[in-house]
Amino acid sequence: MKPIITFGFLGSTLDRAQGADRWSKWRPTVAMCQQEDLLISRLELLVEPKFADLAKSVVADIAKVSPETGVVVHEFALKDPWDFQEVYERLYDFVRGYDFQPEKADYLIHLTTGTHVAQICWFLLNEANFIPARLLQTSPSREGGRDAKACGRYEIIDIDLSKYDRLSTRFAQEQERTLDFLKSGIATKSKGFNKLIEQIELVAVNSKAPILIMGPTGAGKSMLAGRIYDLRRSRAGLSGRFVEVNCATLRGDQAMSALFGHKRGSYTGAQSDRPGLLKEADKGLIFLDEIGELGLDEQAMLLRALEDKTFLPLGSDKAVQSDFQLIAGTNRDLRAQVAAGKFRDDLLARINLWTFTLPSLAERREDIAANLDFELERYAKTHRRQVRMNKEAREAFLKFAKGPESKWSANFRDLNAAVTRMATLAPKGRITVACVEAEVGRLREGWKDVSGGESSAQFSVLSDELDPFDHVQLEFVIKTCRESKTLSDAGRKLFAVSRMKRSKMNDADRLKKYLKRFDLTWEQISQ
Repeated sequence: MKPIITFGFLGSTLDRAQGADRWSKWRPTVAMCQQEDLLISRLELLVEPKFADLAKSVVADIAKVSPETGVVVHEFALKDPWDFQEVYERLYDFVRGYDFQPEKADYLIHLTTGTHVAQICWFLLNEANFIPARLLQTSPSREGGRDAKACGRYEIIDIDLSKYDRLSTRFAQEQERTLDFLKSGIATKSKGFNKLIEQIELVAVNSKAPILIMGPTGAGKSMLAGRIYDLRRSRAGLSGRFVEVNCATLRGDQAMSALFGHKRGSYTGAQSDRPGLLKEADKGLIFLDEIGELGLDEQAMLLRALEDKTFLPLGSDKAVQSDFQLIAGTNRDLRAQVAAGKFRDDLLARINLWTFTLPSLAERREDIAANLDFELERYAKTHRRQVRMNKEAREAFLKFAKGPESKWSANFRDLNAAVTRMATLAPKGRITVACVEAEVGRLREGWKDVSGGESSAQFSVLSDELDPFDHVQLEFVIKTCRESKTLSDAGRKLFAVSRMKRSKMNDADRLKKYLKRFDLTWEQISQ
């Protein structure tokens, strides 16, 4: 069995007793060394200098009740034992300088003595793994009050929740509620997306560093940023506002002024002082959507503001302070932007610590049903009008929405618009199959350019008869043909690798035979 080493403060009140009757009094530091089934090999006792005499008497009494226990007294001077920052910093310095050897000894932290501030600091240091210990709590006997039995009782607490089924279950439930909150209450099935949200939850609660959210337009970056803010406000102590700005709308002096503020007269039209959005986000969080649209000058100013928490408003020679947190969003490849000289590499390095890429709606087709329900509920709350879909209409819409023909090029904006149109046009608040068919037609028309003009209409006729594999392959072939001048040119592009292995290169004939399988000709698709 490994030796047990215990850390604890001297109890300036509870450990105090004098004369022969002190042995009938419960004194926590002495009592923990009196436990028959808890042999403490060494006690690291933290003592304020003014209680040095009390410490000597306690050490002497421990030697009598537990000769095996060695006591090491550490002078622990505090200007104010109730000052959280001072106590935490002193304890932090103490434990960082201690040579812990968990493979050779077991460690306990005696939580019963010391101020409430000291107890909280012990717990925080232990939870953060600065001290590889369990918690020791001592208390007087239950029967007869404090005088009943001097040694009292004790309990060892391991804050590893996996050992406590009830606590572990409650912790898991709380985490599930948090994940559900980040997902706006949508019961998503995508394993990749759910894993992403789990990582975001950990970062949102445990880190104040910038977060970069990447993903296509309409993938939900703005909504997620707002949810992260709400989570940090409730769990991580944010007290300021949530400020959101689309950087694509900022240009020239207006961009500098909007973000960093200005002094009156700093440029034409500056009629009064303006604090700027970064200042408005002080103690809060700012979401800079489409950060790749910022100019290089604004990027340099933002970098300084992130690193120093200070910046200069336009026309001012006095720096302004703002302790804000940042979430940045982009649908661009910022590394490519850096290579093109359009984005600062040092700013990217600063905001790239936590980067999460949201998948498109087309990559999460298994979640469309849940998001359909969410959009219907949101419509009802916004318009104060309940709209329902009958079973046949729902099945028809989901068959189309989940199929490979559906591009969802604007992602959730497309889905929101589709639900809004169907709900608005629904007779007597009930979306019918006819409503769905009309909306499917609108979506197909809107996605024509995305999938290749007229070929989209031709292809949609065949979609129900094709496997998804053939669907994707044929679409690519049609797109290549429309981009080529001749049948032979298209064949050379499509068979660029295999044609080199043939003695006779008959690319046009191969392509013609492939198209014939689908009753298509070069003349039809090349128009």
